[in-house]
Amino acid sequence: MVKDILKHKILVIDFGSQYSQLIARRVRELGVYCEILPYNSSLTSIKAYSPQGIILSGGPETVKKKGAPKVPKGLFHLNIPILGICYGMQLIAEEFGGKVELATKREFGHASLNIFKSSYLFKGIKKRSIDVWMSHGDHVSKLPKGFKIAGKTTNSPIAALFHPTKKIFGLQFHPEVTHTSQGKRILKNFVKDICQCKGLWNSKNIISRSINEIRDAVGKDEVLLGLSGGVDSAVVAALLSKAIGKQLTCVFVDNGLLRLNEGDQVMETFKKKFGIKVKRVNAGNYFLKDLKGKIDPEDKRKAIGKTFIDIFLKEARKNKKIKWLAQGTIYPDVIESAGKEKSAAHVIKSHHNVGGLPDYLNLPVIEPLKDLFKDEVRKIGLELGLPHEILFRHPFPGPGLGVRILGEVKKEYIRILQLADDIFIKELISGGLYDKVSQAFAVFLPVKSVGVVGDSRRYKYVIALRAVETIDFMTANSATLPHAFLERISNRIINEIPEISRVTYDISSKPPATIEWE
Repeated sequence: MVKDILKHKILVIDFGSQYSQLIARRVRELGVYCEILPYNSSLTSIKAYSPQGIILSGGPETVKKKGAPKVPKGLFHLNIPILGICYGMQLIAEEFGGKVELATKREFGHASLNIFKSSYLFKGIKKRSIDVWMSHGDHVSKLPKGFKIAGKTTNSPIAALFHPTKKIFGLQFHPEVTHTSQGKRILKNFVKDICQCKGLWNSKNIISRSINEIRDAVGKDEVLLGLSGGVDSAVVAALLSKAIGKQLTCVFVDNGLLRLNEGDQVMETFKKKFGIKVKRVNAGNYFLKDLKGKIDPEDKRKAIGKTFIDIFLKEARKNKKIKWLAQGTIYPDVIESAGKEKSAAHVIKSHHNVGGLPDYLNLPVIEPLKDLFKDEVRKIGLELGLPHEILFRHPFPGPGLGVRILGEVKKEYIRILQLADDIFIKELISGGLYDKVSQAFAVFLPVKSVGVVGDSRRYKYVIALRAVETIDFMTANSATLPHAFLERISNRIINEIPEISRVTYDISSKPPATIEWE
């Protein structure tokens, strides 16, 4: 069975939708492997992938625009089930002689879909009207030849269509988002019933497959892993340890910019609990030296990255037996590093590229998580016995507190921020709110404000608190935390940290703001 887990798979062709990765994740949640390819991939590469079914994503463009993204020629003649979502449905309509026009009334947000035609996509849905999530300016105004209408909304007379014999389906709404009430059922009908995929993609099978691949690749060689304490490197360490045991060596570069006591927690978990060989390098002073005088966030990121590489390389070269370098690359990293120039997405912010250390070390790389999304990585971590508090910790930036301290990073500022952040996070946990927000943290502001403590005037620094709720981290709303709760945190921070005289709460949404303050 382990060998067969990739036999049944779905391919998502990406037209630049912010939900493309979410589509793939939803398919994988059904136990079926799924990958994403850009819309300009060749028909040859699509056929080589051998998908059981194809999903055409949405996108920011209009099919009416000259030069708009299209599907590879011949795609609709592969005799493979196809589901078009939003922009994907409009492409289907155009391909088969339908008509797409600018809608008189655009639909963005909730809509009610009236299902009135039997279609395999809606199998098992007893309600004739369901809530769906729309995001479009164009709509299909004329049904393509041979197709039938399966559903409509107030502003979209053709909101779902299908071809009764070709196994081609189109949805103007987004079944992949949680706002669509029967979205999971609709995708299941397509993936399991129409494409006849078996649900073999699960944690136990993935671990078994990964262990076999690691052992086949590495043999008796020794492997080096840079351990950060984050989710990805933690799961790679646990997986490699299970696969090759003492052949694994980890180097933990403590940059002094971690959360309070986090370095000790990393050593406790991996060295003592799992028995993994871990060398800790306390390098906080080196990072501070290289950060001196740097104010711009990008300059700080580059300085932290360069210092990490320098220290890691120094440690790595001490062990002449190392033949492989392991990395915690996950599937979204692979997608993003494949080249944004090929994507139809409207780029908002650049991300890190995969790579770096392999070029310096001249070692082959092993990336056991490169086919996995973050939620899958967490499930595998649980299966391997990693603590919940490590696996489900909120996202933490690669440069650590270096980008949560505005302006120049100083040792004093790090200590103050660690203490404030620790109070905030512990209060969220004890108040049962930590898992209800997507990300929460404190920010150090290098400005002073007047306060009064007891009978004394205090002219000290400011701490900003940030907590957001989000599904995909591309957009986010500030979390509505109880005022009494925030007041309690503010009192604790000001009372317990003498260097702080004021605490603020950030209510900015993303966009126009970002989640982090850098």
